[in-house]
Amino acid sequence: MLSTKNNLLFSENETNSYTSILDSIGETPLISLKRLNTSTGLKIYGKMENFNPGGSIKDRTSKEILLKALELGTVSKGDTIIESSSGNMAIGLAQACLFYGLQLIVVVDPKANQHTLKIIKAYGAKISTVDKPLESGGYLAARLKRVQELLSDTPDSFWTNQYGNVENPLTHLTTMREIKESLKRDPDYIFVATSTCGTLMGCAEYIHLNNLSTKVIAVDAKGSVIFGQQSKPRLIPGHGAGLASQFLDTSKISKAVLVSDLECVQGCHHLLKNEAILAGGSSGGVISALYKSLNYIPKGSVCVIMICDRGERYLDTIYNATWVHKHFPMATKV
Repeated sequence: MLSTKNNLLFSENETNSYTSILDSIGETPLISLKRLNTSTGLKIYGKMENFNPGGSIKDRTSKEILLKALELGTVSKGDTIIESSSGNMAIGLAQACLFYGLQLIVVVDPKANQHTLKIIKAYGAKISTVDKPLESGGYLAARLKRVQELLSDTPDSFWTNQYGNVENPLTHLTTMREIKESLKRDPDYIFVATSTCGTLMGCAEYIHLNNLSTKVIAVDAKGSVIFGQQSKPRLIPGHGAGLASQFLDTSKISKAVLVSDLECVQGCHHLLKNEAILAGGSSGGVISALYKSLNYIPKGSVCVIMICDRGERYLDTIYNATWVHKHFPMATKV
């Protein structure tokens, strides 16, 4: 059974408190983005997954996968967890592993930003970096190859496998339920960035199972192979992939919108300037995807966008004028 956020602990000595840091994961706020509403004619809400204690929606996935493994006895205290990650899953796992008494090795590639790596190390996790992409599958394939090598070499190790573990999409049945309950109605559209497609398909499955009228819009990176594009180099981590998703069911998706690296940067700055929300790269991609969809979304529609992570991890890139100018010298505006 999918575990959910624990109730608050009430006692004579302690009231209105969570029993642990991990119990504060989930039940994130849904915020009306009124200034975006004015410019679009829509009713836009942001699901603020950056409010999770580790700073991203991957806190949910990390917790649920580890809880299931501990419950089944697949993992025991002191064992080593191994995972490939572009950043957020690594931080979520690092926090949860430290709390549960597990070791962690994270496989990353050169696109992982330095701030993220510092956070992972602060939690006591070890980092293994692949230097070159594979010809087929790029950096993701290279990271997964390294994961298999580490599993062979590390006693009492376990791969959480965010790319194929069913607990990933199952986790987000809860995420979509929270959105529905907060709105007290079906959203007309929900925009979700893609990578493993766990969040995307978990939300889509909840919509399917509960006969919601919501249309699911997948936001993918240009150069990602998830929706059949040819793989190309990408700068912004956290969305898109070099290998096909094991979870994707296109029959439950209304549309896929592709966004460039520059559009992710522009979307982040637009969200910051208009709503004072400092969010990560995939959130900027979602913002740009929404604006690219205005020609077919009826005015007054209720739209939810997933704000997947915090922007502090992108201060040296997306929010750094020198970095932006270096990589997008022809861009006149961000």
